[in-house]
Amino acid sequence: MSYIEVKNLSVGYDGVAVEKNINFTVGKGDYLCIVGENGSGKTTLMKTLLGLNDPLRGQIIFGEDLTKNEIGYLPQQTEVQKDFPASVQEIVLSGCLSACGLRPFYNKAEKALADENIRRMGIEDLKSRCYRELSGGQQQRVLLARALCATRKVLLLDEPVSGLDPKVTASLYELIKDLNKEGITIIMVSHDIEAAVKYASHILHIGDELFFGTKTDYLKSSAGKMFTDSKKEVN
Repeated sequence: MSYIEVKNLSVGYDGVAVEKNINFTVGKGDYLCIVGENGSGKTTLMKTLLGLNDPLRGQIIFGEDLTKNEIGYLPQQTEVQKDFPASVQEIVLSGCLSACGLRPFYNKAEKALADENIRRMGIEDLKSRCYRELSGGQQQRVLLARALCATRKVLLLDEPVSGLDPKVTASLYELIKDLNKEGITIIMVSHDIEAAVKYASHILHIGDELFFGTKTDYLKSSAGKMFTDSKKEVN
């Protein structure tokens, strides 16, 4: 079952395409990593999937079991966002805003969902702490809990381990893997091809060369072989 089908999509800004003719599907339970060179359009593609940017050409088709409002999003953080003066609980609860509609308050079920996802991310002891006082890894767990309040189906993650130390990075990757095992579909933009090959079920490579398929097929492709060849040179 496809949650998302992308056909001949071109993405960019102000009518100028940064990537053209992108084709891929995302099925229920998939773990898709989007990789490619810097400036190849990975984040632009992510924003287009979310409806934050308009497609320049092509189609994005959502399956009957998924709407845009059922997608949780963890964007790249800016320095201003890292310094946001709100409590962990307030930030996680804000993931329920789309469910509130015009209602100016959170109901009992939404507060319970926020508490559930705070526990799920192992940050119960941080609940009343100010977000800007947390470490980078703790902040990412808070933002994952927030994203989970918006969905039980699909998470879009844009470079979720950027700037984190190796130990925290490994822990966050394992956490995302566990969410996928629980049935949440993952779409993750990453510059870390080694992690993509380790964790993903499917890989979309964009840039000078386009590839979409399983990670096994990726490693056999010319784009994937560039990665394996570079690994051999390092070793």
